[in-house]
Amino acid sequence: MEARHSALCAEEAEDAVKELRAELAKAGIILPSRGLDPVSFAREAPCPLIELRRCSVRTARRLAAVRR
Repeated sequence: MEARHSALCAEEAEDAVKELRAELAKAGIILPSRGLDPVSFAREAPCPLIELRRCSVRTARRLAAVRR
């Protein structure tokens, strides 16, 4: 059961990254280093975190503007 839960979490995380990538692209924002955090897979019951990593000041401001 735990393996099934972990697989569903990983699938959901991949879908979320794809969705985020698509929505940010529509806004003209690219985060080149986004993806799944490999360390979060090492937990006893893996449920990955989405890593957004670094972005430029310009990109950070554009993300903030989208939020407004």
